[in-house]
Amino acid sequence: MAETADEIYARVQAEGDLPAPSVTEWDIFPWVVRDGAIAPKPLAPPAPEEPRIGEDGVDCKLCGEDLPGVIWRDESWRVKHLKQSGLPLVLSLEPVEHYDLPDLDEHQAAELGILTVRLARIIESLPNIGRCHSMRIGDGAEHLHMWFLARTAGLPSVRGSFSPDWDDILPPGPEEIWRADLAEVARKLATHGGEALV
Repeated sequence: MAETADEIYARVQAEGDLPAPSVTEWDIFPWVVRDGAIAPKPLAPPAPEEPRIGEDGVDCKLCGEDLPGVIWRDESWRVKHLKQSGLPLVLSLEPVEHYDLPDLDEHQAAELGILTVRLARIIESLPNIGRCHSMRIGDGAEHLHMWFLARTAGLPSVRGSFSPDWDDILPPGPEEIWRADLAEVARKLATHGGEALV
């Protein structure tokens, strides 16, 4: 369902220059241009850890029942999207309750592993998807959220660990294709349990 590499390439070529990703404006962006060359920024001195959003469940933006973008859920977990972006799909798997990764008990950890594999299989089974990258960073928010990023097959620039940057650089594709892919992921997840919500 996702656009082919040829379709994306043609669309991007027609639109002209691509923007720099927003990550270049972050304090933690590690590069600077010096004398016309890219160089690492100086290492910041040691400092206390900054509090994360939702520490100890207080004012957590990921807690609650009526969160936007939820495409599937069961009694313990949910999958949601944020907004349509440059990659075919970017999804987040989160526990319904407020847990961080080290807080999961053995049963919850097993569920996370099974859902991670299911999501990767489902996403990689979609037409024109070459790979599904998954990651957990966890420096911004305490509530566990695992990311799943679908990479278009045949776009070599988008491979590897820079695919999140390409998600911010590439313009979104057709919304109807994106919505169809979201619905297909939710439908396939629901064949194992839980409820598709799109």
